[in-house]
Amino acid sequence: MALTSGIQAPNFTTTDDQGNTVSLKDFAGKVVVLYFYPKDDTPGCTKEAQSFRDNYEQYQAKDMVVLGVSMDDETSHKQFKEKYGLPFTLLADKDGAITKAYDVEGGGYSKRVTYIIDDKGMISHVDAAVKTDSHAQDILAMMG
Repeated sequence: MALTSGIQAPNFTTTDDQGNTVSLKDFAGKVVVLYFYPKDDTPGCTKEAQSFRDNYEQYQAKDMVVLGVSMDDETSHKQFKEKYGLPFTLLADKDGAITKAYDVEGGGYSKRVTYIIDDKGMISHVDAAVKTDSHAQDILAMMG
């Protein structure tokens, strides 16, 4: 069962698709779309990533940060990002620590759940009913 809205988002530190160290606290003061997905370069995960890619300018216009998280490593993320021209950051969760902290562990992969974290670090929305081809638009509509 995913975490609920109205609670403090668990902090984390990991590496991104470029090998840089990234922490949730790096984005304090910004709204963060933290989306978990099962695996790089699979049909549903690709559709979901392309949905965020195709709507990324709208997220930037709202000063929202998009972070994708799966249990793939940095190399896999880098290849996935380059193959599909993804403009946002992908976070490696090789040991599953972030996946577990956000309660989206699916037996060796991350379940498809998205958290909206407000500018104060609180979870404001949870979407566990993801439609991969329209997910980014659905989040924008939910956020108003």
